[in-house]
Amino acid sequence: MSAASTEMINIRVPATKKALIDRAAETISQTRSSFMLEASISRAEIILADRTHFVLSDEQMTRFHAALEAPLPDPAALLQLLTHRAPWTR
Repeated sequence: MSAASTEMINIRVPATKKALIDRAAETISQTRSSFMLEASISRAEIILADRTHFVLSDEQMTRFHAALEAPLPDPAALLQLLTHRAPWTR
């Protein structure tokens, strides 16, 4: 973990689940803490990336629409991004 880590998260789990987590962490040579943190962050990113409902104030919605309607600053860069194969599909 980073030296900048200052917050603590504590959870209680049944012994069987702790053993499962420990076994998985050991399998990939990680500590229980780093394994749980990595798994939690990954799950959080998936959940937040999958959001389809957003609530915006009138001002935020106006700015959002303006950003959508604005001309692209670099259309070639967008084309390159959209035509580049993702690493996980190679």
